[in-house]
Amino acid sequence: MKANVGGIDRILRIVVGVLLLSQVFVGLNTPWGWVGLVPIITGALRFCPFYPLLGICTCSTAQE
Repeated sequence: MKANVGGIDRILRIVVGVLLLSQVFVGLNTPWGWVGLVPIITGALRFCPFYPLLGICTCSTAQE
C-alpha cells in the first residue's frame, strides 16, 4: 500500500474529519458526523483507496 495522500491534503482531511466527528458529541448529534472517521483514517494512514482508481497522487514522493 503506497502512500498517496500528501501534506496539505492530509492536514485538510484530518481537520475536516475532526470537525465532522465533533458534531456527534457537540452540536447536531446526527449519525452523519461519524462520516468524519473516514477522512481521519485516510489522513492518518496517508492512503486513500479511491485515489489509485482515479489516478491521483498528492504525495510528492510515493512511499511504501
